[in-house]
Amino acid sequence: MSVVEQHARAHIVTDEDVAQLDGDAVPVVLRYDPDTDPRSVLIGLPGSHEWTFSRALLEQGLRAPAGSGEVRVWPCGRVQAVIEFHSPRGVAVVQFETKTLMRFLRRTYLATAAVAG
Repeated sequence: MSVVEQHARAHIVTDEDVAQLDGDAVPVVLRYDPDTDPRSVLIGLPGSHEWTFSRALLEQGLRAPAGSGEVRVWPCGRVQAVIEFHSPRGVAVVQFETKTLMRFLRRTYLATAAVAG
């Protein structure tokens, strides 16, 4: 299967780096590797912070608040979505355009379908 990788921009607020509060979007990487885990996606943030979590959680969170523990996802207005990451180092709140995440999800399902079909 082929890896899906999409570069995007997002607004990040963390409790360890208040410099992110200036409102500038930062580059992030959305990654799906079905050979490693076909049920998970990875989001890479600047500074080598990476989180892997359920692809289904990402999809559910675009429609209604979803998740608990380390990763939570919810819609924010009509065109944005928020992903909140919890770690021992602190909390990162990442705001994306919903269409960016939907495009990424669509690509992951197409990659899976191409192999299955």
